[in-house]
Order: sequence, then C-alpha cells, then structure tokens
Amino acid sequence: MGHDLQEGKLTVIAKHNPKRNARINKKLRTGAFQEFGFDIYWTFNSDVAEEQIDAIVDQLLDTVIEPNALGFSGSGHRAWEGVVCTRDIGQCTEEHRQALVNFFADKPVTDVKASELYDIWWG
Repeated sequence: MGHDLQEGKLTVIAKHNPKRNARINKKLRTGAFQEFGFDIYWTFNSDVAEEQIDAIVDQLLDTVIEPNALGFSGSGHRAWEGVVCTRDIGQCTEEHRQALVNFFADKPVTDVKASELYDIWWG
C-alpha cells in the first residue's frame, strides 16, 4: 500500500499487486474485484409538487436503478445528490451513467450532472 498526502490528510492507497491472491484482492476491492461507480446530481424545478418529486424518484428507482442491478445512495429535497454503483461486486459502465442522465431528459429538473466513473473504494 502507498500513502498520499492530499489537503493535509494522509490517505492510504491500495495499489493492485499481481502477487496478491484473489482472496486479498477481493477484500481490498482491487484487481478483478475493483468497483466503479459515479456521482449524480440534479435539481427539481421550483414549481414541482412534493408528490411529483416522490413519483419521479420512485420512477428512477423502478425504471433505471432496479432493472440494471444498481444501487443508489443519496438524498435531497429539491436538490439531490448521490452515488450509483452495482449492487454486487462489479463495475458501472458508461451505459449506466448515460441511462441516468437520459432518464432526466424529459423531467422537470435542471443541473443534471453525472461524474466520470471512479473507483468507489479507493477514489
């Protein structure tokens, strides 16, 4: 493992080591067990009612998150933010990322942003 000093904080970086066995790689989420996800942000328009917000978030879960075996951890009221990853060990793809962005295309929201894919365990 390496160390990195960022903004005055010491962070430990687990680098893939080809000599590690699969059990250790799985525990460290490196190598074949590396997991990629992305952050998502959106803001509901000010004229959207509470019931409509609930319905749209439920629709997001039912039509994009669940069918793609993804997990979403996030929160918000008008402005939402969260992280999307796979439910099991795996990697989100660019297609997953685009599916979420496309979902909001015809919804009463602004400022939809999805980050690039990143290693959700090690940054």
